[in-house]
Amino acid sequence: MAPKKNSDNNMKQEHQARDKKQPGIDISSAKHKEEKHNHDENAAGHNHEHGGIFGQNTELIFAALSGVFLAVGFGLSFVHALPVLTSTILYGIGYFFGGFYTTKEAYQAISKGHFEIDFLMLVAAVGAGFLGQWAEGALLLFLFSFGHSLEHYAMGKATKSIAALADLAPKTAILRRDGKETELSIEELVLGDVIIVKPNSKISADGAVIKGESSVNQAPITGESIPVDKSPVADPDNYTDDKILKPENKVFAGTINGSQVLEVKVTKLAADSTLSRLVKLVNDTEAQKSPTQLFTDKLQKFYVPAVLLLVVTLLFAYLVIDEPFSKSFYRAMAVLVAASPCALAISTPSAVLSAIARAARGGVLIKGGGPLEELGALTAIAFDKTGTLTEGKPKLTGVVALAQLSENEVLEMAIAVEKLSDHPLAAAIVKGGLERLQQKNIPSAQNLEAVTGHGVKATVGGKKVVIGNRSLFKELATEVNEQVEKLEKEGNTTMLVELDGAIVGLVSLMDVPRKEAKNTLAELKELGIKKMIMLTGDNQQVADAIAKEIGITNAMGGLLPEQKVQAIQNLIKTEKKVAMIGDGVNDAPAMAKSTVGIAMGAAGSDVALETADIALMADRLDNLPFAIGLSRQSRRIIKQNLFISLGMVAILIPLTILGISGIGPAVVGHEGSTLVVVFNGLRLLVYQNNRK
Repeated sequence: MAPKKNSDNNMKQEHQARDKKQPGIDISSAKHKEEKHNHDENAAGHNHEHGGIFGQNTELIFAALSGVFLAVGFGLSFVHALPVLTSTILYGIGYFFGGFYTTKEAYQAISKGHFEIDFLMLVAAVGAGFLGQWAEGALLLFLFSFGHSLEHYAMGKATKSIAALADLAPKTAILRRDGKETELSIEELVLGDVIIVKPNSKISADGAVIKGESSVNQAPITGESIPVDKSPVADPDNYTDDKILKPENKVFAGTINGSQVLEVKVTKLAADSTLSRLVKLVNDTEAQKSPTQLFTDKLQKFYVPAVLLLVVTLLFAYLVIDEPFSKSFYRAMAVLVAASPCALAISTPSAVLSAIARAARGGVLIKGGGPLEELGALTAIAFDKTGTLTEGKPKLTGVVALAQLSENEVLEMAIAVEKLSDHPLAAAIVKGGLERLQQKNIPSAQNLEAVTGHGVKATVGGKKVVIGNRSLFKELATEVNEQVEKLEKEGNTTMLVELDGAIVGLVSLMDVPRKEAKNTLAELKELGIKKMIMLTGDNQQVADAIAKEIGITNAMGGLLPEQKVQAIQNLIKTEKKVAMIGDGVNDAPAMAKSTVGIAMGAAGSDVALETADIALMADRLDNLPFAIGLSRQSRRIIKQNLFISLGMVAILIPLTILGISGIGPAVVGHEGSTLVVVFNGLRLLVYQNNRK
């Protein structure tokens, strides 16, 4: 699965004329879906609009009017002083209002060569009128149109939840230019512009904080419940590369600033922002069918012709059974209503759409019904180590004094020397050491000399200090060797401190596990994940130490990317359904081979969003149990919906064939089951996992 290339057009947009508008977030498609409906969203590739003279509620109002005229007509039928034609006219008006949208949708489908449920209902209603059963025909159209309008309203709740993502971004930004502040449309922003974000306002574009400190609510993008502190980049004037931004320097369009003013340099155009891509990807997921939906589609291809054949056969039942043609015709129309697969067609899409919308609100992007269902079927998960199970950066874990010096004195020397180095391990020693010592009077070092791949040399207080790994020193005492081996077995990287030729201490560092890792793995075990393995390029000792601390069942160290792929393939042979979770870049081959590829911390990452089947937008491992729990609830609801829809058909068809049930009870059962499966699916919009 190759990641899509996403460039900034070589920064040319910085120099484009401002009057050339860049495309912004396309929310029209998302919003337009609120006004449209189809039972099987993709089977015929069409949508039906339901606006009218009363706006979006026109269909519901027409359905209500149909019911009113049906009720009045039925009531007046008991007034013998009135002619029978009075009730018939009222039923006819009920036909018009109840059948208006049914006829419209049937015509649109037929014009494209498709015969759908609307057409079948219309035929049954016309047939009832042909037999003089105007009341039953009007009842059919009233219940069908009323059920449809409620179904559209209910499904609109899910599509609105997705469309609401597009409304997160403000339409304008305050631009600082030549010392003046100007308000302009976000589509007019170009790379390198500096925008002003006022307190308690939405951020207009993805960018780097260049001035000000504030807490930003990132929940709309990442689902994080706690605001994230933001601070300026180290060198605002020379900053150009968005890809190297640290989380504390990066902001996203649609997130909410806290109580302080921020100045943000735009790093992505409106059309390329994380929010824009998130909206597009979520909308795209609606077109991707789940395995269950593909099954029901295939079933309908055989089911619908079989129903039509049965109905045609029943039309000629009067030739075999001693009954009038009118009775055979009525029975056939009742069977047509009873057997229409309306509930079956909507049972899976209603659940999938609701689950995807709920996941997006929780900071999890699920790319379609396929990954949604597969996620709930997992029995094993493979984790990358660095940045997934661990924090992805080394931390100072211990100091050992081996001579006459104290641990604090060893640490002071190490800090003094490493302050002059730009190596990540040096930065970890300085940061962790200063936090431990809680003092500012650290001696200064001079004459730094780097020994590539091994360590550094410098002078502190006129004495020569060498700090490095074991390979930098020729011979080590037994005691020192034992200390180093002990620390390395625990997963530490060990640096030795030498003062004037004598080893005086050890400093240990480790990429420590995430705080939430152990609890998350425990929750996954409770959810029934049998195997949780770690795949890492680090040595086996480090892998084993991390695995033991957090509860990983199996750790595999020293792996190259192609060996990770082989490990996934071997795991699939025994466990069938396997997920790979990583950062979406170096783990992309393994993610592509797994049943479900999950990207960690995907907010702002082009590669992670494009590569993975599922993206955890926040850099939080504990969103994984939520996603799996939601998927499993979705699978349960889909199964329930299939049972309800097929069960109702299995009950109604025999009853109508035997003449026990007429058109009225059949349409009540038909529409009732449809509404039940829709509202059952909508329960996923308010899904809450137990830990939250």
